[in-house]
Amino acid sequence: MTRTMELESVVAADPALRFEPLTGSLGAIVHGVRLSGDLSPAVVAGLTEALHRHRVLFFRDQHHLDDEGQEAFAALMGEPEPHPIAPLKSETRATWAVDSADGIRANSWHTDVTFIPDIPYASILRAAVLPEIGGDTMWADTCAAYRSLPANLKAFADASRGIHTNVFDSGLRPTDTKIGKTGYRAIPHFCDHPVVHVVPETGERALLLGHFFRYFVGMPLGYSEPIFALLQSHITRPEHTVRWRWAGGDVAMWDNRSTQHYGVNDYVERRVLNRVSLRGTATVGIDGRQGFACTVE
Repeated sequence: MTRTMELESVVAADPALRFEPLTGSLGAIVHGVRLSGDLSPAVVAGLTEALHRHRVLFFRDQHHLDDEGQEAFAALMGEPEPHPIAPLKSETRATWAVDSADGIRANSWHTDVTFIPDIPYASILRAAVLPEIGGDTMWADTCAAYRSLPANLKAFADASRGIHTNVFDSGLRPTDTKIGKTGYRAIPHFCDHPVVHVVPETGERALLLGHFFRYFVGMPLGYSEPIFALLQSHITRPEHTVRWRWAGGDVAMWDNRSTQHYGVNDYVERRVLNRVSLRGTATVGIDGRQGFACTVE
């Protein structure tokens, strides 16, 4: 049975839904749905199942969708929550405008907001302003990456925890509390997470690393950095990735707990993508220990 046939059986209650897988690892284009806050329970269930299976879903031609509609759709899929440090878009409850005019170019592999214990469950990104050329987004499957690790590296990852922070990402000091010129709250966060955590809905194991990772607990930074680089390069091997070329009306939704993503910084013109994230729960390692906020000297 093909992946498409499997998904068609899952959403048989609404045969209009169709899923077109993009790679052998992750990513699928969704056909037959007009995103809104009025989707049927069958469609929501089908999209949720597809999200857990494909990690990243892409929707074409959603030109009708505005901020209100995006947040209404998000509320069907989970609980929208504002970004912990980024400013809310005017007259919205949970939308962040990822705007290159503000210097926001996330050209590094990362899982969103891993510097807090309850990392977002999922994010929904809607194209607003696109450059004529460039500005693609890439995703990597951190569950597939875990499964394909050599046994000795898998054992190391299973037993390890990591410190994640936004401090070194943005040049903050641990005592900063200011609000910057563009409205970003310069509040330092530190979090201790399992390097391998369990995705709640599927029970799969996923690697939790990416841009906000700082070092392995109990290991000096000089030792942590090369091991992190080795694991991170494994996550982003081509066979674990999908690349999306944005067009007007596009929406992408991804499971943040089982992916990393990368906004390719190869464009000159302005690029604006409106993002709504859904509240998650604390990460849980294979030993049952949760992620938790911590302090770092």
